[in-house]
Amino acid sequence: MKRPTVVVLGAGYGGLSVITKLQKLISADDADIILVNKNDYHYETTWLHEASAGTMHHNKVRYDIGGVLDKGKVTFVKASVENIDTAAQKVITDRSEIAYDHLVVGLGFEGETFGIPGLKEHAFSIANIKAARQIREHIEYQFATYSLEEVKDPSRLTIIVGGAGFTGIEFLGELGERIPELCEEYDINPKAVRLLCVEAAPMVLPGFDKELVDYAVSYLESKGIEFSIGTPVVEATPEGVKIKKGEDVFEEIKANTVVWAAGVRGNAVIEKAGFENMRARIKVDPDLRAPGHNNVFIVGDCALMINPEIDRPYPPTAQIAMQQGAHVAHNIAAMLKGEELEPFTPSLKGTVCSLGGNEAIGEVFGRKITGKRAAIMKKVIDNRALLIIGGPGLVFKKGKLNMI
Repeated sequence: MKRPTVVVLGAGYGGLSVITKLQKLISADDADIILVNKNDYHYETTWLHEASAGTMHHNKVRYDIGGVLDKGKVTFVKASVENIDTAAQKVITDRSEIAYDHLVVGLGFEGETFGIPGLKEHAFSIANIKAARQIREHIEYQFATYSLEEVKDPSRLTIIVGGAGFTGIEFLGELGERIPELCEEYDINPKAVRLLCVEAAPMVLPGFDKELVDYAVSYLESKGIEFSIGTPVVEATPEGVKIKKGEDVFEEIKANTVVWAAGVRGNAVIEKAGFENMRARIKVDPDLRAPGHNNVFIVGDCALMINPEIDRPYPPTAQIAMQQGAHVAHNIAAMLKGEELEPFTPSLKGTVCSLGGNEAIGEVFGRKITGKRAAIMKKVIDNRALLIIGGPGLVFKKGKLNMI
């Protein structure tokens, strides 16, 4: 009999968790496993804000996929996924078509612009490692150019961050560390720099405890960061952004650097393939399968799960994606043996938001933590993700081992 083929799309937190767990659960005779990813490396999405600000080198953020694969069980295909034909059970890539018996979709996120004019053309997005490098280099170029100008252009040193959610706040925290270094390097008065966070919602870090949010805002403001809350961006232009300050009241802010961090959606392949979806995310069955597709599992940013306690979606975090990946691996192993599939329930251990350097806020195991304690916990969480995927060797190679 022909061995069944398991195809995993995407080598993010969810996809790699499926692969690294599944290769331990089954033998080479049980199934052919194929991993498809457009790059031959994985990057830690939760570290991209550091690479974007320039507080971490981009090579630290990524590692080779081949180093965590059992090559006797897993075949890696470097290709971009263009579509999924569920009727024919095949994946269409830019290089070939790949047939599957069981499919796992973990293709990650795309930036959500909410239809705001000009954002795609004139704003940066912390979307991947290449985008992070572009943002860092762009900011450094603005500082270098400003230092050489005879007539100073203040918009060069104005940085607008759209969104006061997790990514926006963590990026601002890193900028709070990096900007003083750039000012010293290019002999610029720090008072010439303006860092502004613009958020349409009436709050910073929705879902976090108010006491922790107040701590975060106060700390970032002490770094010179301004907040404009409840003021949606209505347009991005080559000169900056236009924000709404009230009924028929608008303000134009000139800035050479606009970074949009105000929302994500699933991958466009989900929509193209014809799955029922909301913003390219599939509301999965309890066992993480796509409704109506008994051999298709969805993990990570493409999976939409409702938290029954609050009747709202779980946030698409790395913590949940990795748990989903491990669970899907167990369910695929069960399917191969003809056994029952198990429903998935997230085990939320807490959330920590970095504020740059040795500052952070968090709720871990029901306890609120701030400052250095929270910053250390953040590094522990980051190292644990590496440990789960690649073992101690990957932690020593790529981990955040300087805890203070």
